[in-house]
Amino acid sequence: MTVETTFAVSGQHYLFNVQTFAHTVLALGGDAYAYALRDRTTQGVIDDVAGGKSDLGVLFQTSATADEVNAALDAAGLEFVELIQSAPRVALPKSHPMVNASSLSLEDMEDFPYLYFEQDEDSPVAFAEEALASVPRAKSIACTDRASLSELIVALNGYTVTSGILVGISDGAGLNTVPLDTDVKLHLGYVVRKGEELGDIGQRFVDTLKKNLVKYARF
Repeated sequence: MTVETTFAVSGQHYLFNVQTFAHTVLALGGDAYAYALRDRTTQGVIDDVAGGKSDLGVLFQTSATADEVNAALDAAGLEFVELIQSAPRVALPKSHPMVNASSLSLEDMEDFPYLYFEQDEDSPVAFAEEALASVPRAKSIACTDRASLSELIVALNGYTVTSGILVGISDGAGLNTVPLDTDVKLHLGYVVRKGEELGDIGQRFVDTLKKNLVKYARF
């Protein structure tokens, strides 16, 4: 059964999306509503917003991938609005032997399994949800959902490279984060259709998202 929604957000696999969406719904209240929050690949976010399935999309680009990502957005009739910059961090189990390091390089992690979110088959590496995704790894596992990725990190003593937005990173997953030794910066924001203004709910979501990003960002 398909239910027509009055507000929808698509985003990469970030917990701050979930938190912001929940805050928005709670603030709006109401006896009846039909909203949607969609975890997507990067191409999925672009397709949802460009096709009008979602009002906006939440994603990030890095200083290394911005040109390619913005070109894809432009071709789809979308524009990226940056809200905040952050620094990538290594997410790893609390029991991991490297968890107490003051910072980590990818070389430090080369003996451990690398977990990442799988993208669409034809997507360029610039669409990866992890910074420095183009660096070769001897051990890597692709996942399609947040729960599987977190559980496998713990079970395999692995790691991933995540945003510097720490909300929820350790909620029930037994994960900590350590700064990644890199000059690459993350640019977090949202995408909308060119020339279209956000509705009242969309603007409320964006305002709440920005507050959450500022509150939880780590550098």
